[in-house]
Amino acid sequence: MQGDVRGGGVVGTFFHAPRQGELEVLQDTLICVDEDGVISGVLPPSSHDHERVLNGLGDRVLRLPEGRYGMPGLVDLHVHAPQYPQLGLALDAPLEVWLQKYTFPLEAKYQELDFARQRYSVLVEDLLAGGTTTALYFATQDRAATELLADLCIAAGQRALIGKVAMDDPVACPPGYRDRSAEAAVADTRAVIDYIRGHKDNSEGRVLPVVTPRFVPSCTDAALAGLGQLAQECGCHVQTHCSESDWAHRYALERFGISDAAALDRFGLLGRRSVLAHANFLSDADMDLLVERGAAVAHCPLSNIYFANSVFPLRQALDKQLHVGLGTDISGGPSASMLQACQTSVQVSRMLEEGVDPALPAERRGRGDGRIDLVTAFHLATAGGGIALDLPIGVLAPGYRFDAVVIDTTARDGGIRLFGQTDPMAVFEKIVYGANRSNVAAVWVDGNCRVNRQ
Repeated sequence: MQGDVRGGGVVGTFFHAPRQGELEVLQDTLICVDEDGVISGVLPPSSHDHERVLNGLGDRVLRLPEGRYGMPGLVDLHVHAPQYPQLGLALDAPLEVWLQKYTFPLEAKYQELDFARQRYSVLVEDLLAGGTTTALYFATQDRAATELLADLCIAAGQRALIGKVAMDDPVACPPGYRDRSAEAAVADTRAVIDYIRGHKDNSEGRVLPVVTPRFVPSCTDAALAGLGQLAQECGCHVQTHCSESDWAHRYALERFGISDAAALDRFGLLGRRSVLAHANFLSDADMDLLVERGAAVAHCPLSNIYFANSVFPLRQALDKQLHVGLGTDISGGPSASMLQACQTSVQVSRMLEEGVDPALPAERRGRGDGRIDLVTAFHLATAGGGIALDLPIGVLAPGYRFDAVVIDTTARDGGIRLFGQTDPMAVFEKIVYGANRSNVAAVWVDGNCRVNRQ
């Protein structure tokens, strides 16, 4: 296996989940990709066009070897890019302590661009190597370092959405790591938007700018209002945190007398392209508001275990038709693997449904009706992420970008052992629960090959 597939195609067996709870297995299927990296056809062997198109493409078709399976690229809806060096560290502290003692000092170091370049380069390479084709990145408060992250993502060919973090409140932010004023926060955000959109190597728009108030506790009213107005003007994506922990949720209630979600809406920060990280303490009314606005939640099940003080009611959100995708929350989550995010989302949903306190009787121990299955988790990590971002990704169907990953189930250093299993559902489960970086044989973004392990 090798090379780009623009203007060609790939033949093999693929898994995707265009809808919640429904896994589609595309066996021995030809996926055609046009010159722009968009899927132009999905032809099963039963299609009368399969052989004709296959023969017409000739040597522009790649064939997945036996034991290799394709799937859509993984979409990570919540990554703190500068926090990668502290992955797995200091997870015993409460959120507000963790930020002030560890996280803000680390992020402040990215003002040194050589420091930033080395660490950002490793992060982007590692995420692509693990199958994450799209990442929604919080950068840092520094404009130049944020632009550098955009440069690196463009050069690496990763699909990325990048925001300069706005944090201007002197009460909540360290003296050496905050915007000089609300006006400066908005002006620098606008400058980053212009930089990314005008980048000479970003003509296809694979990297997009994001309006990024860190969260309500770090921003003054003036900054929130200015960023909301900017988001309306530029039509950009918006990302922030919402009701992540008891402390964060209580903060908005005490400051505004309304919930975090309602406050964000008041400042014009909720819309079709808004992604709210965590959102564990959303009320029914908050969820209804997000549905009305078309906003999405980045569910980060692993980091929620450490910092959120609760389990996000995912089943309830999905039943309300709220847009939800998954995020790793590097480094609040101590893993960069989106497949682990799938696993953990299933596990914590079971805990929410069944409960965790053995001192309580079974009928009082859990919330009930809270679980999701592995296919739904996979949907959230692929198609769900695309829906949340309002981008044509995460599904292997005509009109979608060909962002895809090939998993080698035979890799000696991988985590998958099939022992002769050929049932597609069994293979799929083994992949999601067992695949590691060594199993990732190839990664395409827009039909361009970004990872290739022969």
